[in-house]
Amino acid sequence: MMLRIGEVVVALGISADTLRYYEKIELMPKVQRNESGVRFYTEKDVSRIKFIKRAQKMRFSLVEIANLLNFRENPQKAKPQVRELAHQKLADIEQHLAELNTLRDELRLLTNLCGSNPNGCPILESFDQNKPSA
Repeated sequence: MMLRIGEVVVALGISADTLRYYEKIELMPKVQRNESGVRFYTEKDVSRIKFIKRAQKMRFSLVEIANLLNFRENPQKAKPQVRELAHQKLADIEQHLAELNTLRDELRLLTNLCGSNPNGCPILESFDQNKPSA
């Protein structure tokens, strides 16, 4: 099965520019083209794009994804490196979650203060001070 670039765009919710960029930076191998230069994608290409998008959702950078794609060629041999990379990403995500929880708590406090403060706006004042209010 061969899909035109427009079909891949619709099927995967990704822009044609992004697909072209992936090919330009060699995240994707050169895809087949017809005489007019229209790109055609195989099932293997689509699988690779899905892999890239899933890895991006897990906050892997394009450089990290390139490494993961290389590891994908020989998963048993690469297992320790993949595990370490995933462990580092998990630590990054946990740190980010902690920061988000702090921000949530701060915004919750500020919105509560805003409702009970007839003078000024604690939310804007906090942003002006550029420091946490709690």
